Amino acid sequence: MNAKFTDIVSVIRKRYGHEGPIPLHAPFFGGNEKKYLEQCIDTTYVSSVGPFVNRFESMMADLTGSNFAVATVNGTSALHTALLIAGVNSNDEVISQALTFVATANAISYIGASPIFIDVDKFTLGMCPRALENYLRNETFMNSSEECINKITGKRIRACVPMHTFGLVSDVESILEICNRYNIILVEDAAESIGSYLGSRHTGTFGHISAFSFNGNKTITSGGGGAIITNNEEWAKRAKHITTTAKAPHAWHFFHDEIGYNYRMPNINAAIAVAQLEQLSVIIENKRQTADFYKSEFAKNGIHFVEERLGTSSNYWLNTLLMNDKDERDAFLAFSNNEQVMTRPAWVLMNRLPAFQECQHDGLKTSLWLEERIINIPSSYIP
Repeated sequence: MNAKFTDIVSVIRKRYGHEGPIPLHAPFFGGNEKKYLEQCIDTTYVSSVGPFVNRFESMMADLTGSNFAVATVNGTSALHTALLIAGVNSNDEVISQALTFVATANAISYIGASPIFIDVDKFTLGMCPRALENYLRNETFMNSSEECINKITGKRIRACVPMHTFGLVSDVESILEICNRYNIILVEDAAESIGSYLGSRHTGTFGHISAFSFNGNKTITSGGGGAIITNNEEWAKRAKHITTTAKAPHAWHFFHDEIGYNYRMPNINAAIAVAQLEQLSVIIENKRQTADFYKSEFAKNGIHFVEERLGTSSNYWLNTLLMNDKDERDAFLAFSNNEQVMTRPAWVLMNRLPAFQECQHDGLKTSLWLEERIINIPSSYIP
């Protein structure tokens, strides 16, 4: 029996209990979820119109310090809409990272644009500013309209989508500075980072427009749900319009003035989301206590626990270990799951998926290194 594997599982069981299966990340409903659902049902407003939708949007704006928030059915729809609002068109290109959930690349593809995959940083697990700067300096030029153009394809690079991986905060300030110099819109994928901060600023507030997710496995959940945040009033108005099937306001007449999407969050999901947001600070504190426990315990055994970088505060959505190599990673995945302790690897890199294997990338040296070593371990709220 591998002593290292046994030590890791023992630490997890010490935190979550010595009997029965331990999930990776279970939702926690300890507040007003049932009460608000009953109110929602009693009013019969269970679809995309209702007071909880407006309340959720107001709470998201207040939490993040943004001027506007728009509720959507999930994080993917939020990101898709954000890219549309940012002016991404078919035949454009969008820079992102290969170490991400497939929704990031999918949202780019929905528009007909193509992703370009840039390497990540070994410590933040998010897009590496140095890799971004290197790519833009060597592989692009600015045309007479001050648009960033890919030298190889001749296509415009309209946007950049970095992600805060597992709730760890990427070096988004540096990325924004680079994007501004190259006239590229920063669309922040904050899907995994509700409750994460760089200094006093919440993630999602560095991008020109940003997207969050409230999927069932996230830090807080509405079952399915997402949100767009921005400080641009016109962008917020258009986001709300096109996510409501682009229906022109009228008491009874149905007229849709452009292609729209049925992307608005239903009131019944918003009821849960509001109750969850009310508990966010308690949930984050609890999850950070788990991260501190892991960090302390694993340090005793020389096990590599991935920590937040200085000056940031992570929600530690999914706590992360690094194995020595792919063989050790796979052996531990088999061992831990056989022990009824749910663990998982990182996602397969986007450029290795059939839909994106022809996309341009910068070699992705660090992404490949991390893909072979990352392990996510149980990270649920502990009641």
